Amino acid sequence: MDACNKMTKEQALKEMELFKAVFDGGRLIDAHALRMMEKGLGAYSQSEVGQSFDFWEKEHPCENDSCVVLQAFRDRTVHTKLEYIESVLYEVTARYMELDDEPYVMELVKRMDENYMIDETQKERLLRHFGGYHDQLYKDVLTGAYNRRYFEEKIRKSTTPAGIAMIDLDDFKLYNDSFGHDTGDVVLITFVNIIKSCTRKTDLLVRYGGDEFLLLMPGIKEDNFKNKLMQIQEEIRKADVPGYGGLRLSASIGGVMSNGGAIEDAVGRADKLMYQAKNRKNMVVTEDNLVADDIKRGMLHDWEKIRQLILIVDDSELNRALLSDMLKDDFRILEAANGKECLEALEQYGTGISLVLLDINMPELNGFEVLVQMNRNHLIEDIPVIMISSDDTEVNIKRAYDMGVSDYIRRPFDAQVVFRRVFNTIKLYAKQRRLVTLVTDQIDEKEKNNQMMIRILSQIVEFRNGESGLHVQHINVLTGLLLERLVQKTECYSLAWSEQYVITLASALHDIGKIGIDDKILNKPCKLTKEEFEIMKTHTLIGASILENLGLYQEEPLIKTAYQICRWHHERYDGNGYPDGLKGEEIPIAAQVVSVADVYDALVSERVYKKPIPHKKAVQMILNGECGVFNPILLECLVDIEGEIHREMEKE
Repeated sequence: MDACNKMTKEQALKEMELFKAVFDGGRLIDAHALRMMEKGLGAYSQSEVGQSFDFWEKEHPCENDSCVVLQAFRDRTVHTKLEYIESVLYEVTARYMELDDEPYVMELVKRMDENYMIDETQKERLLRHFGGYHDQLYKDVLTGAYNRRYFEEKIRKSTTPAGIAMIDLDDFKLYNDSFGHDTGDVVLITFVNIIKSCTRKTDLLVRYGGDEFLLLMPGIKEDNFKNKLMQIQEEIRKADVPGYGGLRLSASIGGVMSNGGAIEDAVGRADKLMYQAKNRKNMVVTEDNLVADDIKRGMLHDWEKIRQLILIVDDSELNRALLSDMLKDDFRILEAANGKECLEALEQYGTGISLVLLDINMPELNGFEVLVQMNRNHLIEDIPVIMISSDDTEVNIKRAYDMGVSDYIRRPFDAQVVFRRVFNTIKLYAKQRRLVTLVTDQIDEKEKNNQMMIRILSQIVEFRNGESGLHVQHINVLTGLLLERLVQKTECYSLAWSEQYVITLASALHDIGKIGIDDKILNKPCKLTKEEFEIMKTHTLIGASILENLGLYQEEPLIKTAYQICRWHHERYDGNGYPDGLKGEEIPIAAQVVSVADVYDALVSERVYKKPIPHKKAVQMILNGECGVFNPILLECLVDIEGEIHREMEKE
């Protein structure tokens, strides 16, 4: 040891007096106080000379690993560090000494204000250096939140009393998969900005995983903490994502109070509560089992209703008990002792079961026989299965995966591994179902828009034609009924459901060509002359021409079908129709069906030139050939659905 670090206590006190002219604070800390500090017993204020720990205006001393005083004591040398207290930077120097052969540490503190730096340029360089280094090391580049490294190195072992929340952005993978990663980035940034806007400057937000964030709120009271989490959830729910007005975000949040325990333990508890919240999504769950939506309504939530049901299938009662103990705090448990009981439970509960933990070797039916049945009735598509077995032969593992299991866990098993794999599997299936719902909703929205545009266009034609606005709707209903009966009655026309749908939708455009017919002819209140009728007949060719000139969309099934209907819905089965005189099966079946529907509705509807004809008489006229000759099979279909047609028309 350097001789200058050995002196009497009197010499040290004189030296401290000299330091007062340079430093803002200083003290001598004896061995007893230092050992108390090592034990974390808060003895930092115990010093024989100088200012106490109150100088720092902090509630707690530094962690042992970062305490410069303890580092100097352990190393028997000098250590210096820079530390911010609010916006003020201090230099702290700790020097090991032996006073009268007893160990001490002299701590000296200097406030680094603007007068301390060499000049402004050097000050800025220093601040940029430390600030930039800190950001590069501990900040998430995309969101600006702290990263997982910051948690592991700076927070994990802390015992600061705080509110701890795990916040998960629901369905983040769906945003990336459906809209692209650029959209996903915008969603994440929006998500983080909302959380930051609801929290204090002293709070810490850490990007804990891809779409999971850890929020630490030091010193917050429990009631305020719960209210803050509910505020965050509500603000996320109401938020607009810039440039993506149709997206609506939600968060699943689990929150606990650390109460001075280890932060890492509190994070584990909050993580489990967040998993519970994700069972229903867009929820806040805290340790007293209050759910955000129910707090607002002043009610306690029935916790059992949101816990998902897991079926454990194993002939060993001990194995079932072990698995049940691992999972019962977070899930509802159903047990089966063999494959037969498993299938009975699946039949009773169906998709109410969120996951099956399945053994291989069992009496009655073994695990593979259960999988055969689940594949046969397609339950494997909706209920995930994790195989749990001591049989880890490669052939059995491959066979299990080939039969649709989601995971394979070998016995003996670790509780944390089982829990994590169970949760991840349930979460994956939930996201897949959510994706299917999202895609289905998008398709439904697209189809609704298609129908609206077609209806609008056809209504424009009817408005010019002076016909009832219900004509298009009647044609749509009649076409659908005729097609449904046609595919039941005969296999001559192999029309898939999608083809029937396209024909029904395209039927609304059957008279689109009338938009090109002169109003005087279109709305003439009496019989047309031969010349006028020839002009009227051209609406079939005008409609076909409109669709034919759509260029890019010409090969789309809807446009091709609409073309057939527009051009040929006035053709007749005996070849006496127009415009091309097609005969029999030369006429596309789509045009044939719409032709029957169009004639029927024209008969029973009022026109400027005629009164409506009763339903039975209209059907008889068509059957008698008074309106032209139609496909005999379609006439049989018309008779078969005659009563249903009459009921549908009466609804209008």
